[in-house]
Amino acid sequence: MPNPTVEIKLEDILVSIQKDLKEIRDDLTDLKVSQAEIKGEIKTLDEKLSGQVKTLDEKEINLIKLYGNSHYITPRPTVEKAIKEIKKELIVT
Repeated sequence: MPNPTVEIKLEDILVSIQKDLKEIRDDLTDLKVSQAEIKGEIKTLDEKLSGQVKTLDEKEINLIKLYGNSHYITPRPTVEKAIKEIKKELIVT
């Protein structure tokens, strides 16, 4: 069985390649614009956060509350009981 012959004009192939290249260029331009916008947003956020940190540095902070973000946090009474038990064990040995 002979191999089939496919005939395509070189001009058609080149036109198709040029269309693909134009799409790629357009996509790259869009990416560059998006990247510039993101960099601008990051810079703005950094400036805002820096200002907030500076404001916090200037204030006297008497108390900072930290809250665990997990259900694995041990309640204070349990920790205190464990400390007492550990101290008893250390005295015995």
